[in-house]
Amino acid sequence: METLDKQTIGEYVAKDFRTAAVFSKHQIDFCCKGNITLEEVCQKKGLDIDVIKSEINLILDTLDDTAVDFYSWSLDLLVDYIEYQHHRYIVEKTATILQFLEKLCKVHGERHPELLEITDLFKSGGGSLAQHMKKEELILFPYIKKIGRAIRENAPIEQPNFGKIENPIAMMMDEHENEGERYNKISKLTDNYTPPKDACNTYKITFLMLQEFEQDLHKHIHLENNILFPKAKKLEEHFSAF
Repeated sequence: METLDKQTIGEYVAKDFRTAAVFSKHQIDFCCKGNITLEEVCQKKGLDIDVIKSEINLILDTLDDTAVDFYSWSLDLLVDYIEYQHHRYIVEKTATILQFLEKLCKVHGERHPELLEITDLFKSGGGSLAQHMKKEELILFPYIKKIGRAIRENAPIEQPNFGKIENPIAMMMDEHENEGERYNKISKLTDNYTPPKDACNTYKITFLMLQEFEQDLHKHIHLENNILFPKAKKLEEHFSAF
């Protein structure tokens, strides 16, 4: 069994999402760059690994009956959950947040020019995410479900145009990393979503919605990068072995 410092960040969050709070606290990316070990990230960031391990163990040693064990879910269920919970969230929230941001630019843009860049980043991100989700919903996710069904029914399936499943997965993960970098910029421009002293209620609400959007995106990407995609690769390998 791997020791705590040798396992990747993504593996720990995949097994218990509560540990994500520890990594977020120490500004460790657990979704887009979760394939690095705890030992490596601590060396890179100059963090005390013993402190982080003790914080993680404190969480792991605490029972939580309300925690959802996504790692144990079937891939069909996980795909449906991601589409229903996270894809729908992005579609619903993007237009609302953009409307608020554009209003802020008109009222406060002169005194806070960073709002213009934040709005441009969010708008371009919304378009990229919409295209990204369509590729998942129309190509990758149906194939993942098709493999699962073929294994259950011991039935053959046609070879997809994209070849191995690792090909579209690699593309999706690259796009995830692009969004991670985009929201790192937004976070810095907003001072980690801290409204300025002269902020009105609309300003505060907009920053809160932006922060919630990023948090949801982190969980969304984590579920795909650290759970869905690795399990889908194994599923395809199992199917190919028939």
